[in-house]
Amino acid sequence: MDLSTTYLGLKLAHPLMAGASPLSDDLDAVRRLEDCGASAIVLRSLFEEQITRELEGTIHHMDIHAGAHAEALSYFPDPGDFRLGPQAYLEHLEKVKAAVSIPVIASLNGITPGGWLDYARLIQAVGADALELNVYYLPTDPEEDGASVEARTLEAVRVVRKEVRIPVAVKLSPFFSSPLHFARQVVDAGADGLVLFNRFLQPDLDLENLEVVPRLHLSTSAELLLRVRWLALIHGRVKADLAVSGGVHTALDALKAVMAGASAVQVVSALLQRGPEHLERLRQGMAEWLDLHEYASLQQALGSLSHARTPNPQALARANYMRIVQGWLETEPMNGERG
Repeated sequence: MDLSTTYLGLKLAHPLMAGASPLSDDLDAVRRLEDCGASAIVLRSLFEEQITRELEGTIHHMDIHAGAHAEALSYFPDPGDFRLGPQAYLEHLEKVKAAVSIPVIASLNGITPGGWLDYARLIQAVGADALELNVYYLPTDPEEDGASVEARTLEAVRVVRKEVRIPVAVKLSPFFSSPLHFARQVVDAGADGLVLFNRFLQPDLDLENLEVVPRLHLSTSAELLLRVRWLALIHGRVKADLAVSGGVHTALDALKAVMAGASAVQVVSALLQRGPEHLERLRQGMAEWLDLHEYASLQQALGSLSHARTPNPQALARANYMRIVQGWLETEPMNGERG
């Protein structure tokens, strides 16, 4: 079965790539991902906060000034929270490129236009095949409206596009008020691809110590449904490649994403839980399903259930919501109605 696909102009043997995770943090793990069949690797993000601190000459001298500007310093995560500093990130990227023959996609995570975006050019210079711009932003200012949030994202995309010639994908949040309209704006600003979606990792509350604590919960297949809907709504309506990130654990999950419109499938949680060898199980499962259902290739299935091609596009819109609610009521009677 021909599972080949093209994403960001990169020809891939199949759509299954290793998404950004600790699995790409050392060279042995990167080589193992390639050996287990990853079609490409996305490195973990280099954060705006890391670069900003280094540009200001503070990242290596925090302890010297501890307490001097406590409020200002609290805006930044502790340097120890980051796996690699800016220069180390570039060096690691260069080593990864030399260690594997599959495409390597670097990642920048930030939101405010500024000097940190110069690193897009440096990332290109050390050999990244593409760049993923991860626009993770949580609006906390009640004076900042939605248009302002969108504007800062679009400006960051424009700046990066001017800096580099390599393909640029933008990893979006699902919380924009009109995702399809905003997706078009992002593509018009210069994005070659869109990744759906960023997982907003939620903090937890430690009631005993009265603290806000970070808490990581790996994804489940249930999270894929939101992504499938928007992949299907966006596919064919923007001039950009689409990738899915979050919720792909089985071969059927991957096929749902592809048939909704994803040219690339980023896998993270499933690999952390089952190991890189799970990539081969996913690939085999996809090939077997497509062969059983008489598809000639993955390309024949790509986008076949998107809004533009499904015989029932309303199933992706409000009508589906009403059917789901009514269907549950018909099959699961209220407690008081049980015999």
